[in-house]
This record gives sequence, C-alpha cells and structure tokens, in this order.
Amino acid sequence: MGDVTHVAGSDRRKTEVGRTGARFGHVPAVGGHTEEEWGEPAVPTAKSGTGRTGARFGRPELPPPPPLPPPPSAGIPQQQGGWPPEPEPEWTEVDRTRSIVRPYAWTGGRTETAYDMPIEALISTNRATLARNGSTMTHDHRSVADLCLSARSVAEVAALLSLPLGVARVVLGDMASAGMVVVHRPKSADDGHPDLAMMERVLIGLRNL
Repeated sequence: MGDVTHVAGSDRRKTEVGRTGARFGHVPAVGGHTEEEWGEPAVPTAKSGTGRTGARFGRPELPPPPPLPPPPSAGIPQQQGGWPPEPEPEWTEVDRTRSIVRPYAWTGGRTETAYDMPIEALISTNRATLARNGSTMTHDHRSVADLCLSARSVAEVAALLSLPLGVARVVLGDMASAGMVVVHRPKSADDGHPDLAMMERVLIGLRNL
C-alpha cells in the first residue's frame, strides 16, 4: 500500500514538472494561483494612451492635429454676422461741376435779365397762353408754368426748382417777355409797409435756396 502511494505522488510531480516547457508555459506562482484565476492581461484602451509601447503593441497612436482655419481674404474687411458694408459713393469733382453747370443750361449761360424782377415779386402763370402753347413749351418752362399756377414769389420759384436766384430771374424774365407768366408787384399794407405775410413767404424761399 505504501508503494502505491509513493508511485502516485511521483506521477503528480512529473506531471507538474512537465508543464513548464514550451507547450504549457511557466509554473503557477507561489500561493497556488493559476492563470485562469488571474485572468487575461489587461489590454490598454485608446483613452489611457499607455501600455502600447512594447514589442506586442508598438508605438502609441496620437490623435491627428486639428485643421488650420482658412486665411482671410486680402483686402476685404471682415465683419461678423453678415457681408462687409458697401463703400460710400465718392462725390467726385465731375459731379460737383455737373450740379453747378446744369441750372445755367436753362438760360444758355446768361445771368442777367432786362426784366425787372425783385425777389419779392409774385409770379403767376398766364393760363390762356398755357392752354394755347403748353404742348410746345420746353420742359424747363413747363415746370415753371405748372409751379406758378398758384402765385409764387421769385425766391420761392428759385428754391422749389433748386435754381440759383440769378438763374431763376433770367428764366422768369424770358417767360414774362413771351407772355407765359405775369409779374405782380408786391402789395403794401395800408400803412405803406410791405405785407408781412408776403415777406414771410419770401424769407422761407430764401432760406431754402
């Protein structure tokens, strides 16, 4: 009986020793723990970023760099929330010249009139002449005739048509000579002084020039 026990123990030792070769790996650690009890070795994850530096895992994988923002366009001002504002139109010397020359085209360049035309004089349209010759009037004369269907002072005509006072006098003098308009001398009050209402209208016209 003792020989049988000795043989069985010897067989167990041979079995344990035989599991240390290339086929079975290393002997379990001291304490009786086996590989099944320890479990598989932990594999590092992408979040940890560590442990992948051995012969088994190679170098750690780094995240790609963020893309660079595109460069702003040269010469275009950047404005957040919309398109860049449009540039203000430039008031050139040519535009100033045209704004000055255009009114004098009404008179052919003339600045003097032989007709007595004070700034407070009232101008009214000759309706009979307008009805007879209205279709043949020039555009400038028709504009004055339509404006003076209600009596206007010379200063008012100049202001409402955006004309220099001298140009308005020449145009009105030509129209009065042709019978297109009638010139009314300003009336005076009973005390011989100018009518205050008329003078106020003249002052308004002068302010608007």
